[in-house]
Amino acid sequence: MRLIGLDPGLRNTGWGIVDAVDNRLTYVADGTVRPKVKQALSDRLRDLHDGLAAVLEMYQPDEAAVEETFVNKNPASTLKLGEARGVVVLAPALAGLVVAEYSANRVKKAVVGAGHATKEQVQMMVNRILPGCSFSSADSADALAVAICHAHYAETSRRLARGAR
Repeated sequence: MRLIGLDPGLRNTGWGIVDAVDNRLTYVADGTVRPKVKQALSDRLRDLHDGLAAVLEMYQPDEAAVEETFVNKNPASTLKLGEARGVVVLAPALAGLVVAEYSANRVKKAVVGAGHATKEQVQMMVNRILPGCSFSSADSADALAVAICHAHYAETSRRLARGAR
């Protein structure tokens, strides 16, 4: 199963793709969509959508996972981030994918084992879990962590569902 993890942001949205077969994860690709900052918000959101749509078309994932965002102290920043997150959730949904959402603490716990791990700890574990991975940015490393988290939790959910039948 091919999974895409997404780390939403209005300036930088990270994406990471892994293949999950049984209990084995394999790195496929990663990157960052970077809309031009000096555009109108609507144009930035369109560019974010178009960039993600191109990634989805190129790699054809089976499922998507998005990191939930935290609320900032600045309400205007929180609203803009929420709009970007809406695009990030919508793009895979428009491509027909199931979209799961995970909190940052859950992602860190799945990858590092501790919900309050540092970015450096997450990046180190992404490198260990996905040998040969050389992520292109901190945002794409976070997206790969989201994909890893989804691989673990989604497989557990599928097994529980099969056992319940």
